[in-house]
Amino acid sequence: MTHVNTDRLINHFFDLVKIDSESGNEKAIAEAIAEQLGELGFAVRKLPVPEQYTNGFNVYGRLEGSLEGSIVFSAHMDTVTPGIGIEPIIEDGIIRSKGDTILGGDDKSGIAAVMEAVRCLKDHNMAHKSIEVAFTVHEEGGLFGSEYFDMSFIQSEKAIVLDTGGPIGTIVTGAPGQQKIVAKITGKPAHAGVAPEEGISAASVAADAIANMNLLRIDEETTANIGMMNGGQATNIVMPELTVVAEARSLNSEKLTAQVNHMIETFEASATKFGARVEIESTRAYDAFVIAEDDIHVVEVKQAFSTLGINATTQHTGGGSDANNFNKNGLTTVNLSTGMAKVHTTEEFIAVDDMVKITEFVITYLSE
Repeated sequence: MTHVNTDRLINHFFDLVKIDSESGNEKAIAEAIAEQLGELGFAVRKLPVPEQYTNGFNVYGRLEGSLEGSIVFSAHMDTVTPGIGIEPIIEDGIIRSKGDTILGGDDKSGIAAVMEAVRCLKDHNMAHKSIEVAFTVHEEGGLFGSEYFDMSFIQSEKAIVLDTGGPIGTIVTGAPGQQKIVAKITGKPAHAGVAPEEGISAASVAADAIANMNLLRIDEETTANIGMMNGGQATNIVMPELTVVAEARSLNSEKLTAQVNHMIETFEASATKFGARVEIESTRAYDAFVIAEDDIHVVEVKQAFSTLGINATTQHTGGGSDANNFNKNGLTTVNLSTGMAKVHTTEEFIAVDDMVKITEFVITYLSE
């Protein structure tokens, strides 16, 4: 087994998290990663993404191997907020952020693991499969980097995204599709103290609709949630307008369609009942994927973990990742844990040991 250079891995991870890269502001990290990949011998392409999503670009790289087969390794370069001025610290083998920021292990731990694995392969002159990397912008809040990734560069038939939590050996083989629903309810203003009966309350319409809606856990594959509501002008005005922002998710696309239709119809029925109007904008954020347990890609990933003495387990998750968009584009993609924990909070942490283990997995997978 090739030994990972733990100090180099952690130092590189620290360097990456110290580069501010909240979603939309990925230029600095994309430039740094593109340059580092070039130094490692990758053929690198900076792939444009519409500028409303980023000041940076997606990074594609390819390194030819002498072993048969090729694979895409992917991770995203952006972080959630608060992600400015991150100071990483290590205590008892656990890395966290010093201050009131996230750490950024989501998803810079994935990038660090892939690059350290390549450095180890080169240090030891090890034969490996051809390696493609797809490092994306603006994954948080919409999977936009992978949505606009120029797939014409990708030559492999399968990919591994390193962007989830849980024990090392966790393989996500299914994730839901998500639909976003924005319902704008228009009632009629009136003076609430003088002539309330002349008004139509948008709040009452929303309350009626939500009371009649199936929400939260629908079944083992499907969820729905009212996330935000915004409206009103003053306590003495019958509320004339209210915007409700909701979502639905399911591993099953027919169930997702049915849940979305139910939510829209319920809003419309309540608006009709009160004599109000409702305008609904319903957009698919991303599609679901489910990969069979006996798929050769899943089997080979499990095999590499097994070589390291790790008993890998597959699971379906409730969240989307770049794997959703890659699968939609016909690239069979699993999402693996890097050991990241409490992501999207200021308590985020990752164990050095887990980062070493996922790096060892990448080396093993590429060199077997």
